[in-house]
Amino acid sequence: MLRTTAFHPRTSALCEGQNWRRWAGYVVASSYELTHEREYHAIRNSAALLDVTPLFKYHLGGADAARLLDRVITRDVEKVAIGQVLYTTWCDGEGKVLDDGTVTRLDEERWRMTSADPNYRWLGLSTRGLSVTIDDVSDRIAALALQGPSARVILEQATQQSLTSLRFFRQTTATIRGVPLEITRTGYTGDLGYELWIPPERALEVWDALIEEGMPYGIVPAGLLALDIARIEAGLLLLDVDYTSARRAMIEGQTSTPHELSLGWSVALGKEFFNGHRAIRDEVARGPAWTFTGLEVDWPSLERTFAESGLAPRLPGVAVRASIPIYDANTHRQVGYASSSCWSPLLKRYLALAHLETRYATTDTPLQLEVTVEHQRRRVKARVHRLPFFDPERKRA
Repeated sequence: MLRTTAFHPRTSALCEGQNWRRWAGYVVASSYELTHEREYHAIRNSAALLDVTPLFKYHLGGADAARLLDRVITRDVEKVAIGQVLYTTWCDGEGKVLDDGTVTRLDEERWRMTSADPNYRWLGLSTRGLSVTIDDVSDRIAALALQGPSARVILEQATQQSLTSLRFFRQTTATIRGVPLEITRTGYTGDLGYELWIPPERALEVWDALIEEGMPYGIVPAGLLALDIARIEAGLLLLDVDYTSARRAMIEGQTSTPHELSLGWSVALGKEFFNGHRAIRDEVARGPAWTFTGLEVDWPSLERTFAESGLAPRLPGVAVRASIPIYDANTHRQVGYASSSCWSPLLKRYLALAHLETRYATTDTPLQLEVTVEHQRRRVKARVHRLPFFDPERKRA
Protein backbone atom coordinates (compact mmCIF):
# COMPACT_ATOMS: atom_id res chain seq x y z
CA MET A 1 0.00 0.00 0.00
CA LEU A 2 1.41 3.38 -0.99
CA ARG A 3 2.02 5.86 1.80
CA THR A 4 1.76 9.62 2.03
CA THR A 5 4.29 11.97 3.62
CA ALA A 6 3.71 14.33 6.52
CA PHE A 7 3.27 17.16 3.98
CA HIS A 8 0.44 15.40 2.10
CA PRO A 9 -2.34 17.57 3.59
CA ARG A 10 -0.67 20.55 1.86
CA THR A 11 0.74 18.91 -1.27
CA SER A 12 -2.50 17.06 -2.11
CA ALA A 13 -4.48 20.30 -1.96
CA LEU A 14 -2.00 21.95 -4.36
CA CYS A 15 -1.68 19.10 -6.87
CA GLU A 16 -4.05 20.39 -9.56
CA GLY A 17 -3.55 17.57 -12.05
CA GLN A 18 -3.29 14.76 -9.48
CA ASN A 19 0.02 13.95 -11.15
CA TRP A 20 1.75 11.68 -8.63
CA ARG A 21 4.80 9.46 -8.78
CA ARG A 22 5.85 6.52 -6.63
CA TRP A 23 9.05 6.98 -4.63
CA ALA A 24 10.27 4.42 -2.07
CA GLY A 25 6.73 3.36 -1.19
CA TYR A 26 5.36 6.91 -1.00
CA VAL A 27 3.39 9.00 -3.45
CA VAL A 28 4.88 12.43 -4.14
CA ALA A 29 3.89 15.08 -6.65
CA SER A 30 5.31 14.88 -10.16
CA SER A 31 4.04 18.40 -10.73
CA TYR A 32 1.59 20.57 -8.85
CA GLU A 33 0.38 22.54 -11.83
CA LEU A 34 -0.76 20.95 -15.10
CA THR A 35 2.73 21.47 -16.48
CA HIS A 36 6.00 21.71 -14.60
CA GLU A 37 7.47 24.78 -16.36
CA ARG A 38 6.80 27.31 -13.60
CA GLU A 39 8.15 24.91 -10.98
CA TYR A 40 11.38 24.41 -12.95
CA HIS A 41 11.89 28.15 -13.44
CA ALA A 42 11.37 28.69 -9.70
CA ILE A 43 14.37 26.42 -9.04
CA ARG A 44 16.55 28.57 -11.27
CA ASN A 45 15.09 32.05 -10.72
CA SER A 46 13.42 32.31 -7.28
CA ALA A 47 12.90 29.37 -4.92
CA ALA A 48 11.24 25.98 -5.04
CA LEU A 49 10.02 23.83 -2.14
CA LEU A 50 10.25 20.08 -2.66
CA ASP A 51 9.06 17.22 -0.45
CA VAL A 52 12.00 14.79 -0.24
CA THR A 53 10.72 12.79 2.74
CA PRO A 54 10.90 9.38 0.96
CA LEU A 55 14.69 9.32 1.24
CA PHE A 56 15.83 6.52 3.53
CA LYS A 57 17.53 7.82 6.70
CA TYR A 58 19.64 6.01 9.26
CA HIS A 59 21.21 7.17 12.50
CA LEU A 60 24.48 5.47 13.37
CA GLY A 61 25.82 5.84 16.90
CA GLY A 62 28.41 4.49 19.29
CA ALA A 63 32.16 4.46 19.71
CA ASP A 64 32.67 2.54 16.45
CA ALA A 65 30.14 4.34 14.23
CA ALA A 66 32.92 6.03 12.27
CA ARG A 67 34.71 2.70 11.83
CA LEU A 68 31.52 1.14 10.45
CA LEU A 69 31.15 3.95 7.92
CA ASP A 70 34.79 3.61 6.96
CA ARG A 71 34.16 -0.06 6.17
CA VAL A 72 31.12 0.69 4.07
CA ILE A 73 31.55 3.96 2.17
CA THR A 74 34.30 5.01 -0.22
CA ARG A 75 35.02 8.39 1.42
CA ASP A 76 37.48 8.88 4.30
CA VAL A 77 35.35 9.32 7.42
CA GLU A 78 38.28 10.00 9.75
CA LYS A 79 38.73 13.44 8.19
CA VAL A 80 35.11 14.54 8.64
CA ALA A 81 34.42 17.34 11.12
CA ILE A 82 31.25 17.61 13.23
CA GLY A 83 28.65 19.36 11.10
CA GLN A 84 30.20 18.26 7.81
CA VAL A 85 28.25 16.41 5.11
CA LEU A 86 29.74 13.98 2.60
CA TYR A 87 28.35 12.79 -0.70
CA THR A 88 29.49 9.21 -1.17
CA THR A 89 28.97 5.87 -2.85
CA TRP A 90 29.16 2.41 -1.32
CA CYS A 91 30.06 -0.78 -3.12
CA ASP A 92 29.98 -4.56 -2.96
CA GLY A 93 33.13 -6.64 -2.65
CA GLU A 94 33.75 -6.39 -6.40
CA GLY A 95 33.82 -2.60 -6.27
CA LYS A 96 30.41 -2.26 -7.97
CA VAL A 97 28.20 0.58 -6.76
CA LEU A 98 25.25 -0.43 -4.56
CA ASP A 99 23.88 3.02 -3.83
CA ASP A 100 24.87 6.65 -3.27
CA GLY A 101 23.80 9.23 -0.72
CA THR A 102 24.99 11.58 1.99
CA VAL A 103 26.59 11.08 5.40
CA THR A 104 26.37 13.84 8.01
CA ARG A 105 28.40 13.94 11.22
CA LEU A 106 25.92 15.16 13.83
CA ASP A 107 28.26 14.98 16.86
CA GLU A 108 31.29 13.04 18.09
CA GLU A 109 29.64 9.60 17.88
CA ARG A 110 26.41 10.15 15.92
CA TRP A 111 25.98 10.16 12.15
CA ARG A 112 23.06 10.30 9.69
CA MET A 113 23.10 8.47 6.38
CA THR A 114 20.58 9.10 3.60
CA SER A 115 20.07 6.84 0.62
CA ALA A 116 17.73 6.12 -2.25
CA ASP A 117 17.44 2.41 -1.45
CA PRO A 118 16.95 0.65 1.91
CA ASN A 119 20.36 -0.15 3.43
CA TYR A 120 19.57 -1.23 7.01
CA ARG A 121 20.46 -4.88 6.37
CA TRP A 122 23.61 -3.98 4.43
CA LEU A 123 24.84 -1.79 7.27
CA GLY A 124 24.03 -4.49 9.82
CA LEU A 125 26.06 -7.09 7.92
CA SER A 126 29.13 -4.87 8.25
CA THR A 127 29.08 -4.42 12.05
CA ARG A 128 30.97 -7.55 13.08
CA GLY A 129 33.24 -6.79 16.05
CA LEU A 130 32.09 -3.17 16.31
CA SER A 131 30.25 -1.30 19.06
CA VAL A 132 27.66 0.54 17.01
CA THR A 133 23.91 1.10 16.83
CA ILE A 134 21.93 1.47 13.61
CA ASP A 135 18.52 3.10 13.82
CA ASP A 136 16.22 3.35 10.81
CA VAL A 137 14.70 6.81 11.32
CA SER A 138 13.13 7.10 7.88
CA ASP A 139 9.62 7.39 9.36
CA ARG A 140 10.71 9.77 12.11
CA ILE A 141 12.16 12.51 9.94
CA ALA A 142 10.26 14.51 7.35
CA ALA A 143 12.42 16.34 4.80
CA LEU A 144 12.11 19.38 2.57
CA ALA A 145 14.47 20.79 -0.04
CA LEU A 146 14.41 24.57 -0.44
CA GLN A 147 16.30 25.29 -3.66
CA GLY A 148 16.98 28.35 -5.78
CA PRO A 149 18.63 31.79 -5.73
CA SER A 150 16.25 33.09 -3.02
CA ALA A 151 16.51 30.02 -0.79
CA ARG A 152 18.90 31.64 1.68
CA VAL A 153 16.97 34.84 2.28
CA ILE A 154 13.73 32.90 2.73
CA LEU A 155 15.30 30.48 5.17
CA GLU A 156 17.01 33.27 7.10
CA GLN A 157 13.69 35.02 7.57
CA ALA A 158 11.98 31.80 8.60
CA THR A 159 14.70 30.85 11.11
CA GLN A 160 15.47 34.42 12.22
CA GLN A 161 19.19 33.66 11.98
CA SER A 162 21.97 34.32 9.48
CA LEU A 163 23.03 31.41 7.30
CA THR A 164 25.85 33.24 5.54
CA SER A 165 28.48 31.24 7.42
CA LEU A 166 26.88 27.87 6.66
CA ARG A 167 29.22 26.52 4.00
CA PHE A 168 28.43 24.17 1.15
CA PHE A 169 27.90 20.62 2.50
CA ARG A 170 27.71 21.71 6.13
CA GLN A 171 24.98 21.20 8.74
CA THR A 172 23.50 23.33 11.50
CA THR A 173 20.47 23.44 13.76
CA ALA A 174 17.70 26.03 13.90
CA THR A 175 14.08 26.58 14.81
CA ILE A 176 11.23 27.75 12.62
CA ARG A 177 8.32 29.14 14.64
CA GLY A 178 9.39 27.04 17.60
CA VAL A 179 9.94 23.83 15.62
CA PRO A 180 13.47 22.43 16.12
CA LEU A 181 15.09 21.14 12.96
CA GLU A 182 18.38 20.48 11.23
CA ILE A 183 19.53 22.25 8.11
CA THR A 184 22.11 20.98 5.63
CA ARG A 185 23.38 23.08 2.76
CA THR A 186 22.75 20.33 0.23
CA GLY A 187 20.38 19.54 -2.59
CA TYR A 188 19.84 17.79 -5.91
CA THR A 189 19.40 20.76 -8.23
CA GLY A 190 22.93 22.13 -8.64
CA ASP A 191 21.76 25.49 -7.32
CA LEU A 192 21.91 27.39 -4.05
CA GLY A 193 19.86 25.28 -1.70
CA TYR A 194 19.20 23.70 1.66
CA GLU A 195 17.59 20.55 2.97
CA LEU A 196 15.58 20.59 6.19
CA TRP A 197 15.17 17.59 8.51
CA ILE A 198 12.02 17.99 10.55
CA PRO A 199 9.96 16.10 13.17
CA PRO A 200 7.03 14.79 11.07
CA GLU A 201 4.40 15.71 13.67
CA ARG A 202 5.33 19.38 13.16
CA ALA A 203 6.13 19.24 9.44
CA LEU A 204 3.10 21.28 8.37
CA GLU A 205 4.13 24.19 10.61
CA VAL A 206 7.47 24.39 8.79
CA TRP A 207 5.85 24.06 5.34
CA ASP A 208 3.41 26.88 6.12
CA ALA A 209 6.16 29.14 7.48
CA LEU A 210 8.39 28.68 4.42
CA ILE A 211 5.51 29.31 2.01
CA GLU A 212 4.48 32.43 3.92
CA GLU A 213 8.03 33.83 4.13
CA GLY A 214 8.74 32.83 0.55
CA MET A 215 5.70 34.38 -1.10
CA PRO A 216 7.32 37.82 -1.60
CA TYR A 217 10.25 36.03 -3.28
CA GLY A 218 8.18 33.90 -5.63
CA ILE A 219 8.48 30.56 -3.83
CA VAL A 220 6.74 27.72 -5.67
CA PRO A 221 6.12 24.12 -4.51
CA ALA A 222 7.85 21.90 -7.06
CA GLY A 223 7.56 18.25 -8.00
CA LEU A 224 9.81 15.59 -9.43
CA LEU A 225 9.42 16.56 -13.11
CA ALA A 226 11.03 19.95 -12.50
CA LEU A 227 13.67 18.34 -10.29
CA ASP A 228 14.56 15.84 -13.01
CA ILE A 229 15.50 18.58 -15.49
CA ALA A 230 17.47 20.53 -12.87
CA ARG A 231 19.50 17.49 -11.82
CA ILE A 232 20.41 16.68 -15.47
CA GLU A 233 21.62 20.26 -15.95
CA ALA A 234 23.67 19.77 -12.78
CA GLY A 235 25.07 16.46 -14.04
CA LEU A 236 23.71 14.49 -11.06
CA LEU A 237 23.04 10.81 -11.63
CA LEU A 238 19.97 8.92 -10.44
CA LEU A 239 19.80 5.35 -9.17
CA ASP A 240 17.79 3.00 -11.42
CA VAL A 241 17.99 5.55 -14.24
CA ASP A 242 21.66 6.39 -14.76
CA TYR A 243 23.01 3.31 -13.05
CA THR A 244 21.77 0.00 -11.66
CA SER A 245 22.52 -1.07 -8.11
CA ALA A 246 24.78 -4.12 -8.03
CA ARG A 247 22.06 -5.68 -5.83
CA ARG A 248 19.58 -5.68 -8.72
CA ALA A 249 21.85 -6.11 -11.72
CA MET A 250 20.96 -9.20 -13.77
CA ILE A 251 24.35 -9.37 -15.50
CA GLU A 252 27.76 -7.88 -14.79
CA GLY A 253 27.38 -5.50 -17.73
CA GLN A 254 24.63 -3.68 -15.81
CA THR A 255 26.95 -2.85 -12.90
CA SER A 256 29.20 0.19 -12.54
CA THR A 257 32.20 1.14 -10.45
CA PRO A 258 32.53 4.63 -8.93
CA HIS A 259 35.17 5.51 -11.54
CA GLU A 260 32.89 4.37 -14.38
CA LEU A 261 30.31 6.82 -12.99
CA SER A 262 32.99 9.56 -12.92
CA LEU A 263 32.89 9.49 -9.12
CA GLY A 264 36.53 8.55 -8.68
CA TRP A 265 37.00 11.78 -6.72
CA SER A 266 34.80 10.23 -3.99
CA VAL A 267 37.03 7.18 -3.53
CA ALA A 268 39.69 7.38 -0.81
CA LEU A 269 42.04 4.66 -1.99
CA GLY A 270 44.47 5.71 0.75
CA LYS A 271 42.16 4.14 3.33
CA GLU A 272 43.28 0.78 4.65
CA PHE A 273 39.98 -0.92 3.75
CA PHE A 274 36.43 -0.43 2.49
CA ASN A 275 34.10 -2.80 0.65
CA GLY A 276 35.44 -3.19 -2.87
CA HIS A 277 38.79 -1.54 -2.08
CA ARG A 278 40.98 -4.14 -3.80
CA ALA A 279 38.84 -4.35 -6.94
CA ILE A 280 38.73 -0.57 -7.29
CA ARG A 281 42.46 -0.28 -6.75
CA ASP A 282 43.02 -2.79 -9.56
CA GLU A 283 40.61 -0.93 -11.82
CA VAL A 284 42.40 2.36 -11.24
CA ALA A 285 45.66 0.71 -12.25
CA ARG A 286 44.28 -0.40 -15.61
CA GLY A 287 41.79 2.48 -16.12
CA PRO A 288 37.97 2.31 -16.13
CA ALA A 289 36.34 0.86 -19.22
CA TRP A 290 33.48 3.38 -19.13
CA THR A 291 33.11 7.05 -18.29
CA PHE A 292 29.97 8.95 -17.31
CA THR A 293 29.87 12.37 -18.95
CA GLY A 294 27.69 14.97 -20.63
CA LEU A 295 26.60 15.09 -24.25
CA GLU A 296 25.25 18.14 -26.11
CA VAL A 297 23.23 17.67 -29.28
CA ASP A 298 24.19 19.85 -32.26
CA TRP A 299 21.13 22.01 -32.92
CA PRO A 300 21.69 22.62 -36.69
CA SER A 301 22.06 18.87 -37.19
CA LEU A 302 18.86 18.17 -35.23
CA GLU A 303 16.97 20.86 -37.14
CA ARG A 304 18.21 19.60 -40.52
CA THR A 305 17.32 15.98 -39.70
CA PHE A 306 13.71 16.87 -38.85
CA ALA A 307 13.51 19.28 -41.82
CA GLU A 308 14.29 16.41 -44.18
CA SER A 309 10.90 14.99 -43.14
CA GLY A 310 9.20 18.37 -43.40
CA LEU A 311 9.08 18.85 -39.63
CA ALA A 312 10.36 21.25 -37.03
CA PRO A 313 12.50 19.62 -34.29
CA ARG A 314 10.43 17.86 -31.64
CA LEU A 315 11.84 18.34 -28.17
CA PRO A 316 10.97 16.27 -25.09
CA GLY A 317 8.67 18.15 -22.75
CA VAL A 318 10.01 16.26 -19.74
CA ALA A 319 13.27 14.55 -18.90
CA VAL A 320 13.69 11.31 -20.82
CA ARG A 321 14.62 8.37 -18.61
CA ALA A 322 15.48 5.92 -21.37
CA SER A 323 18.57 4.41 -22.96
CA ILE A 324 19.47 6.03 -26.31
CA PRO A 325 22.37 4.66 -28.42
CA ILE A 326 25.43 6.82 -29.13
CA TYR A 327 27.72 6.15 -32.11
CA ASP A 328 31.23 6.95 -33.29
CA ALA A 329 30.81 9.70 -35.89
CA ASN A 330 33.33 8.09 -38.24
CA THR A 331 32.93 4.32 -37.90
CA HIS A 332 29.23 4.42 -36.91
CA ARG A 333 29.91 1.80 -34.25
CA GLN A 334 27.90 2.12 -31.03
CA VAL A 335 30.24 3.43 -28.32
CA GLY A 336 27.81 4.21 -25.52
CA TYR A 337 24.32 5.29 -24.55
CA ALA A 338 22.52 8.21 -22.97
CA SER A 339 20.67 7.28 -19.79
CA SER A 340 18.93 10.64 -19.15
CA SER A 341 18.26 13.50 -21.54
CA CYS A 342 16.24 16.71 -21.68
CA TRP A 343 15.77 20.06 -23.32
CA SER A 344 17.22 22.67 -20.97
CA PRO A 345 14.84 25.63 -20.71
CA LEU A 346 17.60 27.71 -19.13
CA LEU A 347 20.52 26.86 -21.42
CA LYS A 348 18.39 26.40 -24.56
CA ARG A 349 20.28 23.22 -25.40
CA TYR A 350 19.44 19.54 -25.81
CA LEU A 351 21.48 17.73 -23.13
CA ALA A 352 22.14 14.14 -22.17
CA LEU A 353 23.93 12.22 -19.43
CA ALA A 354 25.90 9.50 -21.18
CA HIS A 355 27.96 6.38 -20.55
CA LEU A 356 30.79 6.19 -23.09
CA GLU A 357 33.68 3.89 -23.71
CA THR A 358 36.41 5.82 -21.97
CA ARG A 359 38.45 6.62 -25.07
CA TYR A 360 35.44 8.49 -26.49
CA ALA A 361 34.78 10.58 -23.36
CA THR A 362 37.18 13.45 -24.02
CA THR A 363 35.50 16.87 -24.12
CA ASP A 364 34.36 17.95 -27.62
CA THR A 365 34.71 14.45 -29.12
CA PRO A 366 32.28 14.34 -32.09
CA LEU A 367 29.64 11.60 -31.78
CA GLN A 368 26.15 10.80 -33.02
CA LEU A 369 22.97 10.37 -30.93
CA GLU A 370 20.03 8.34 -32.18
CA VAL A 371 16.72 10.18 -32.59
CA THR A 372 13.37 9.01 -33.93
CA VAL A 373 11.77 11.08 -36.69
CA GLU A 374 8.39 9.93 -37.98
CA HIS A 375 8.97 6.39 -36.70
CA GLN A 376 12.39 6.22 -38.40
CA ARG A 377 15.65 5.88 -36.52
CA ARG A 378 18.03 8.68 -37.47
CA ARG A 379 21.27 10.06 -36.04
CA VAL A 380 22.23 13.63 -35.22
CA LYS A 381 25.57 15.18 -34.42
CA ALA A 382 26.54 15.61 -30.79
CA ARG A 383 29.69 16.36 -28.82
CA VAL A 384 31.00 15.38 -25.42
CA HIS A 385 30.48 18.06 -22.77
CA ARG A 386 32.15 18.12 -19.39
CA LEU A 387 29.74 17.93 -16.44
CA PRO A 388 28.01 19.83 -15.02
CA PHE A 389 26.22 21.73 -17.76
CA PHE A 390 25.10 24.37 -15.24
CA ASP A 391 27.19 25.34 -12.20
CA PRO A 392 26.33 28.79 -10.79
CA GLU A 393 28.71 30.49 -8.35
CA ARG A 394 25.83 30.98 -5.89
CA LYS A 395 25.70 27.21 -5.26
CA ARG A 396 28.87 27.42 -3.15
CA ALA A 397 28.99 31.15 -2.30
